[in-house]
Amino acid sequence: MPCVPHPGEVTICEINRDLITAEILSNERAKETYGKVLGIVFSPIPFQPDLLLPNQEQVSEQEQSVAISRSALHGLKASITDSFKRIFFPNDLNMLTEVDIQGVSWHPHKHCLAFISAPNQVTVRDYEDSDGKDACILTSESQREIKTLGWRPNSGKMLSVACKGGICIWSASYPGNAAPVRSGNTSSLGTISRGAGVRWILVDFLRSPNGEQISALCWDPNGRYLASASCESSSFTIWDVSQGVGTPIRRGLGSISMLKWSPSGDYFLTTKFDGTFYLWETNTWTSEPWSSTSGYVTGATWDPEGRMILVSFSDSATLGSIHFASKPPSLDAHLLPVELPEISSLTGSQCIEKIALDASGERLALSYKGGAEMYSGLVAVYDIRRAPLVSASLVGFIRGPGEKPKPLAFAFHNKFKQGPLLSVCWSSGWCCTYPLLFRSHVLP
Repeated sequence: MPCVPHPGEVTICEINRDLITAEILSNERAKETYGKVLGIVFSPIPFQPDLLLPNQEQVSEQEQSVAISRSALHGLKASITDSFKRIFFPNDLNMLTEVDIQGVSWHPHKHCLAFISAPNQVTVRDYEDSDGKDACILTSESQREIKTLGWRPNSGKMLSVACKGGICIWSASYPGNAAPVRSGNTSSLGTISRGAGVRWILVDFLRSPNGEQISALCWDPNGRYLASASCESSSFTIWDVSQGVGTPIRRGLGSISMLKWSPSGDYFLTTKFDGTFYLWETNTWTSEPWSSTSGYVTGATWDPEGRMILVSFSDSATLGSIHFASKPPSLDAHLLPVELPEISSLTGSQCIEKIALDASGERLALSYKGGAEMYSGLVAVYDIRRAPLVSASLVGFIRGPGEKPKPLAFAFHNKFKQGPLLSVCWSSGWCCTYPLLFRSHVLP
């Protein structure tokens, strides 16, 4: 039977398909369960969630305004294309709350966690720094209206942050090993210091061509190129970060909501709010369009080999798995359903919001809309098998701390050797980390 925590309980970790709970958040309870096995405790990090949650009255007024605009333009629908219609409805930035933009990110090779903790700030917690028990707060005048973030692969501690007007690039700087600031930017960039011996420096600001709000980011697996997109633009940009040069990829896409580079680097996914999405091969940057009758893509996650991608849709409780039929650069692929019957039958929800697959491909985490009171606001954890088709077995549910918590964002640590490590930012104001332990060589 799947583990279902009762209201008032908090989840601590998984041990062999059993999700351990406690009455309160406690480092002592974490030490008793997984701490003695892993030799580390991932203490929860507080933040102010009220600053991140949308103002419901403001959202309601915006939706009403958009509804009036749509009614006035109804007579033009027969003469304009779908992509052109999106230009008239600049409400897609509000719709980003419905999409799995990456609000929390683990460093690819270190126990260092970053998450959006306020509209203009990022919190970084280095669990390897025994002296720096307090998290660092990254702020700058250039860093406004943050939408997503991501660590740069293969490049020390360097973090990209999507903002209004461009992308902030932060780097950790140490005594005797100062982070270089790209020439020409020193006068406009800021720094903040906190912790023992480490200082975070804003080393670059990649300006979007027309000052658009950057709403999607994704690094290539080698860390040389950074892809960015905006709901306000009809193209996405590939940045050579070391040179500070961006190349637009223009296909008249419009209103891009999500970017996902495959782990192999051969493939690339872009999604839109109109229910279409594109699969690209990155050798020649050619693409194939796909469409969905189940709404727009709300979440997407690649398998470890980069030959399959799981996607969730706004109007469905069933996932889709896209399998490539041959090797790159071929774009031949087929879409198969991945049934998750418990989402509807057990929770009562009819649609999945966000999804994440761990780097081993063995654990899937997902959130869903609404549902019965007992199951509202939980994160479902599935055991995944790929042989070769994807099948899922429900392990149980994770409940966060506080009153009626809901997951705002979550992500797996891709290189944690002892097993999947899932971090969730909850609406109650805590970023919590959950080790999912089930391998025989980890557990006694």
